[in-house]
Amino acid sequence: MSDQPNGRPGNTGDGDNYDPDVHDPDMSRPVDATSSAGRADGSVGQGEVDDEERASEVDDVTEGMVRPDADIEQALADAVDEIDISEVDVFAVLDERDQFKSMAQRTQADFDNFRKQSTVRAQADADRATGRLAEALLPVLDAAEAAYLNHPEEVGPLLNQMLVELRKQGLETLDLDGRPFDPEVAEAVAHEPGDGGDAIVAEVLRSGYRWKGRTLRPAMVRTTD
Repeated sequence: MSDQPNGRPGNTGDGDNYDPDVHDPDMSRPVDATSSAGRADGSVGQGEVDDEERASEVDDVTEGMVRPDADIEQALADAVDEIDISEVDVFAVLDERDQFKSMAQRTQADFDNFRKQSTVRAQADADRATGRLAEALLPVLDAAEAAYLNHPEEVGPLLNQMLVELRKQGLETLDLDGRPFDPEVAEAVAHEPGDGGDAIVAEVLRSGYRWKGRTLRPAMVRTTD
């Protein structure tokens, strides 16, 4: 049966019982076609699904949050109020603080001294290691000096270059010719009598070397007095 002109649904007629609560739709409320259709076939509308997801997310975020208890807060406040600081010996506390401060300062000073001593020992070990290398090169220098006496033009540039590079690392040739004899840096292998004064170095027979302030090898010299 078709709809009637008065706007009533088509399933009502003049002889039917008409109930406005049943047959008249609520026109003041918008109808969600998607959700209505979903409810008609037993499914859930998209709006209801979004609401349930948002509610689940809120529950997940707030699940681990500790909600303060008024009783606990009051108990903490009462415990703080009950602390009696009048019995605290302020001078004893300050003295203990000064003791800990002094202990920390001594520990820091000990650490600084240890670090400095470690640096000095490490440098000394490195100097000894390089000194042994320089000492191993002394026979090469002796051979170069001997060759220089016979062939100065050919050997001179090579010997000079070797000495320059070794000086950069700390090697120093002892200059003793004409100086007073010092047994710390020279070894006298020959002696000629003179006027009877103090012994002086008359000739250097083999060069001596100093490595970073210490005698690496004493020179062999001829002395006179």
